[in-house]
Amino acid sequence: MWNTAFDWNYTTVPQVALGGRPVAFPRGHILGGTSSINFMMYTRGSSDQYDHWANITKDPGWSWKNLKKYFDKNERWVAPADHHNTTGQFDPSVHSFNGTNFVSLAGFPTPIDGRIINATHQLGGQFKFNLDYSSGNPLGIGWLQNTVGGGQRSSSATSYLGSQFIRRPNLHVLVNAQVGRLLQTSAGHVPGFRTVEFRQHVAGPVQRVSASKEVIISAGTIGSPQVLLNSGIGPAEHLHSVGIRSIVNLSDVGSNFVDHCAVALPWLVNSNATFEQIKEPEISAELLNQWTVNHTGPFVDTLTSHLGFFHINNASRQHPAVGSLTPHYEFIISNGLIIPNPLVPANGHFFSIATALLSPASKGSIRLRSNNPYDPPLIDPAYLTNDVDKSAMRTAIRAAMKFVTAPAWSGYILAPSGGMENITDDASLDAFIEANAGTFFHPTSSNKMTHKGANNGVVDPDGKVKHVDGIRVVDASIFPYIFSGHPQAPIYAFAERISDLIKSSY
Repeated sequence: MWNTAFDWNYTTVPQVALGGRPVAFPRGHILGGTSSINFMMYTRGSSDQYDHWANITKDPGWSWKNLKKYFDKNERWVAPADHHNTTGQFDPSVHSFNGTNFVSLAGFPTPIDGRIINATHQLGGQFKFNLDYSSGNPLGIGWLQNTVGGGQRSSSATSYLGSQFIRRPNLHVLVNAQVGRLLQTSAGHVPGFRTVEFRQHVAGPVQRVSASKEVIISAGTIGSPQVLLNSGIGPAEHLHSVGIRSIVNLSDVGSNFVDHCAVALPWLVNSNATFEQIKEPEISAELLNQWTVNHTGPFVDTLTSHLGFFHINNASRQHPAVGSLTPHYEFIISNGLIIPNPLVPANGHFFSIATALLSPASKGSIRLRSNNPYDPPLIDPAYLTNDVDKSAMRTAIRAAMKFVTAPAWSGYILAPSGGMENITDDASLDAFIEANAGTFFHPTSSNKMTHKGANNGVVDPDGKVKHVDGIRVVDASIFPYIFSGHPQAPIYAFAERISDLIKSSY
């Protein structure tokens, strides 16, 4: 659903380390936000990272142990769409079967599933098999867990705005409405902001609504800092530069913005049973009809059945991968092209691995384009601007090249493609990365959380905006630093915990 009415259709500023290319930056413009257009991958990450977050925020509630009940409150593990035998594909003791959001294993087999598992056993080491990467130790390669139930996407909209919730008399959902800014409602040493200014439809009049207790901003890593900046909350120098009066000089708003950078690696294969076959119009129509009738077939799945997570020993201290269990990079292993590549043969069939940096050191920013609150912001993830990230991406790609040397791939993988065939040394590898790197769709930390009383950061550990009364932020923008995995599971856990903190406040 990228590049449609369901996408904000953002584009980054030109990326210096990517040859000056701007990068398409999909974000969900739909109920459920990006959980309604993402790849549906469910990963909890490493216990080390949560424990470090608890330490730096001085709030033990953010530790792995104390967040467990919130993961459980969110997750409802269900059988995959094809109801296959899942023994040996996950650890039931890790998961919750009574939550709100459906999670399951892939529901349709692919011809490479067995080869992937065989390769983990043949190579071992960093490529070892991991029974369940949601256990707190994600390292190794394991079966995908995704937010799918009954062959259908399970998003924050289908879950938390489901039939048992949407009928509540104290819940009102206003669609086609865009918030522009918050207005100051009280002065004093700590100014209050409890009035929201918004418009319904692009050409609609600006309207206002006020909260009696507090305003909760959950506009995402792009939208939440944009709303704060438009409200006069942020770095004063930047606000003055676009003609906005600075009310609260909170310098970290929109800073510390980080995203996972990824490169897709295609290989030609000796098979026609890949996702390229599904793209043929007649086959696609038949499979879509199958899914529509009974929610079975390949359309119940995302683009992979397996993920891999890897830690770089002796990595630079600049990487925020804290502890021995936190991964620096990831594999998404796919039975076909992951993204279009103009350099591959037109009628080829492919195997792909996307390598993604999960603990990047490069930091970017979200800034305003103008003082019009409805203008799209300037999005700068600053991909690969720190040299340690370039080194880590080289390591990730070389690891992928090693993985396909396992005997399991003999006779199946024929040759690298899509420009990979030209990689002979560091210089040609760097050129390939520069030409092909893009977003992995996981931006975080543009309103980062720090401990109470800290002289940096945007929110306290309870999500309340510092030096302001009446505003709380609840989304991935408040992560203390980027999460080393797919972020939807910790976003849900953060939201569940802050929901309890809000309820206990009143």
